[in-house]
Amino acid sequence: MKATFELESVELQLHGGPIAGVDEAGRGPLAGPVVAAAVILDPERIPEGIADSKEIEPEERERLARAIRATSKVGIGIADVARIDNDNILNATLWAMGEAVKQLPVRPRLALIDGNKAPILPCKARTIVKGDAKCLSIAAASIVAKVFRDELMTDLARSFPGYGFERHKGYGTAEHQQAIGRLGVTIHHRRSFKPIQLALGLATEKAGDIDEMSGA
Repeated sequence: MKATFELESVELQLHGGPIAGVDEAGRGPLAGPVVAAAVILDPERIPEGIADSKEIEPEERERLARAIRATSKVGIGIADVARIDNDNILNATLWAMGEAVKQLPVRPRLALIDGNKAPILPCKARTIVKGDAKCLSIAAASIVAKVFRDELMTDLARSFPGYGFERHKGYGTAEHQQAIGRLGVTIHHRRSFKPIQLALGLATEKAGDIDEMSGA
């Protein structure tokens, strides 16, 4: 399936705009924030190559993120680790999405949200499961959010050397879990996540398979 601008075009013709796509990056990692992006594409200046961020090589993602920022209206929302641990990962993600829409320079008429739950927004919202593979606006938001978060984690690696944040971006890879065992838990690790609770001695069950934490 290839993301298109079809849904946005129909909405623009029938009801007008602006229309924002909204997506997040970083729900699954053991460390670092959740980052959401809201993007209003200019129908006349859509960069070539936009697709689901997970399907694009890192260098191409970075190029596309620059192109999207140069031609589109963009808002960013960041839910830090404290919010994730206090509110849970779902609520923190929805908050970040709402914040991203609020940070747009204009208020959209409609926000297209990746997933099946919508945050509280100052505009109409429509949820689209696997929206980053269907709608160009959401795919663009997925790229911007992913690149922005990756840059944050690369910066974090400079302050906390030895964890490999610049490579795994906080996900629960073998390298990351070994580093936690060797160096301990930082203030940027999510204490509400089971592998971190285990590392802190706050849980007794085996960590088990954490492949579910290797997504966006």
